[in-house]
Amino acid sequence: MFPTPIEKSTPGVQVAYKVMLPVALLVWLAPLLAVALFSIKPDADFTTGNYWGLPSSFEGFTNYGLVFGSDMPRYMLNSILITVPTMIGCVILSSMTGFALGIYKFKANIWVFFMFVAGNFVPFQILMVPVRDLTLDMGLYNTIPGLVLFHIAFQTGFCTLFMRNFIRALPFELVEAARVEGISEFRIFWFVIMPLMKPALAAMAVLIFTFIWNDYFWAVVLTQGVESQPVTAGITSFNAQFRAAYHLMSAGSIVAALPPVAMFFLMQKHFIAGLTLGAVK
Repeated sequence: MFPTPIEKSTPGVQVAYKVMLPVALLVWLAPLLAVALFSIKPDADFTTGNYWGLPSSFEGFTNYGLVFGSDMPRYMLNSILITVPTMIGCVILSSMTGFALGIYKFKANIWVFFMFVAGNFVPFQILMVPVRDLTLDMGLYNTIPGLVLFHIAFQTGFCTLFMRNFIRALPFELVEAARVEGISEFRIFWFVIMPLMKPALAAMAVLIFTFIWNDYFWAVVLTQGVESQPVTAGITSFNAQFRAAYHLMSAGSIVAALPPVAMFFLMQKHFIAGLTLGAVK
């Protein structure tokens, strides 16, 4: 039923595994390595087809200097103003809805939970036109608050699924003991459940931060211009009318990838604890 651990496999399988693992890792990292390599090359290397060779001249400082000398800092600030409030809003709303759906038992519980989760099964491409029209009608098109509100609404369903299942796995006896002591429901949520949810909250925060920071589709659909576009859409500003500055786009992509990587390493301990909590007895 389960695959045989590599330690218990035959010596030939173990050798093949050790040989193929670095190859598979290199293939998986090849696109990222290509972007990193091209970010330090001059623009002429692209026109001459020097994609994987050594740079004809090292232009790393020049390329990254041009990136930071452009509107990239503003795009990065927009991404922060979009991602951080979205992450906070999703964590707050989903922790409360997860508590309500995980602790309280009522007839419509499963149907309310289904309504939260159902949105995750809808292909987001078909929502492009109605969501854009809605933001235009509400005066939120091409604004940071409009993008934040949309992301909170769209991500809360997944976060509720995450938090509800986590809370249902907690010992219900803790809630019953608190109720016997006469503690209010809000204080049970804040002082009993919330401290136990810290690993799950950290894991969810990292996931939401990564999802929203790397979003490109809705950034293009709902924003335009430097005043509101996040960095994922702002990188395309290096495209000129007749040609694209791929060396600058590569440098901008590396810069844009640093915050989620830093977020993961800062929260790595809590992230792994949140994902594996309850996996073993």
